[in-house]
Amino acid sequence: MIAAEALSKSFGDVQVLSGIDLAIHPQEVVCMIGPSGSGKTTLLRCLALLETPSLGCVRMEGQIISQPDQTRAVKKAAQSMGRDIGMVFQHFNLWPHMTVLQNIIEAPVRVRKTPRAKAVAEAESLLEKVGLSDKRDVYPARLSGGQQQRVAIARALAMRPKVLLFDEATSALDPELKREVLLVMRALAGEGMTMVVVTHEMGFARNVGTRIVFMDEGAIVEEGAPRAFFETPQTDRAKRFLRQFED
Repeated sequence: MIAAEALSKSFGDVQVLSGIDLAIHPQEVVCMIGPSGSGKTTLLRCLALLETPSLGCVRMEGQIISQPDQTRAVKKAAQSMGRDIGMVFQHFNLWPHMTVLQNIIEAPVRVRKTPRAKAVAEAESLLEKVGLSDKRDVYPARLSGGQQQRVAIARALAMRPKVLLFDEATSALDPELKREVLLVMRALAGEGMTMVVVTHEMGFARNVGTRIVFMDEGAIVEEGAPRAFFETPQTDRAKRFLRQFED
């Protein structure tokens, strides 16, 4: 579906990612975990085309959509296929001057050229899906953090993405609001949505993820099936990381 190949990223003299190889397959739920500053968000932003690699490339269904030399062909592929990549941010990023409905239909109408009536109908269906049908005409400031994040998920889904990226989507929420967002994410996973989830929620990673990718210091240190990773991690670094979550 989407892949990073030999991907490195530097900001000035600081190397944040080093030689990342990661392939995400259809209907996988890949949970990226690791200490803060390990490069998880930067990798996600590279996959979302929000950052350009310093070395290597990002491919979508086999086509290069991002690389250091953004040729005309790469730019064209990015423009065409980039809309198939959805992203949900840590801090919601809703437009405050638009209602919930307006937030959701803006991109489909402007980018995908979806007729407004169809976009509204799809938005209403998505609001029902995330349990917010009654918030259609409310402005974001009147919503709780958990409600705003569920609107952000509906907004991302409105573009009918093939892969959905989550950047610590629950880390800014208190436990009760966190739960309602995780339930929506769990439902999406159950429906077969391809997802890459940067998270500190070990329960979600263990119970919903199909693969764990553990990162540290800008590299993938270990990856594997959730049960194997959590019960028998292979690297000392992963063992040290998991100890902090023991009772």
